[in-house]
Amino acid sequence: MGVQPLIKFPAARRVLAAAPADGAVPIVEGIVEHGDARGRQLGFPTANLPLHDMQVRDGVWAAVAEVAPGQSLIAAVSIGRRRTFYAGGGERLLEAHLLDFDRDIYGQPLRVALHAKLRTQRSFASVEDLTAQLRRDVRATRAWAAEHYPSFPAPTTPGSRGILP
Repeated sequence: MGVQPLIKFPAARRVLAAAPADGAVPIVEGIVEHGDARGRQLGFPTANLPLHDMQVRDGVWAAVAEVAPGQSLIAAVSIGRRRTFYAGGGERLLEAHLLDFDRDIYGQPLRVALHAKLRTQRSFASVEDLTAQLRRDVRATRAWAAEHYPSFPAPTTPGSRGILP
């Protein structure tokens, strides 16, 4: 899969148009902003990028996120309006759960390559149902990473930080 050139958007955010038919990988860039900390409360902290009207498909994705030059991580990414909590449609966000990563990156640039769409967005009847699905999404993301990035360390490896070489 190739990565196509990026389209520029205001506010120093850029995104490749939604999942082209040629298999190119959509990329979103922006500055990490504070959210409502719900992901952290559920045990899945996220780095948040507001999307506004950017052309990238809603859904849950297996992704690679670059948090600094030469420092990329596997991420389970949700793009959408968090319908479980905002029935009327909350702010559209990219929420990246960076696997095995616990550094504060608020205010820092983040580049996210959306490699594999895992599922569509949906609302859940309860927080417990949502949390169970998030666990499945992280497992699916790890399975995708094991197949496509075999050097990605398993979380049980002592001293593992989940950084891709």
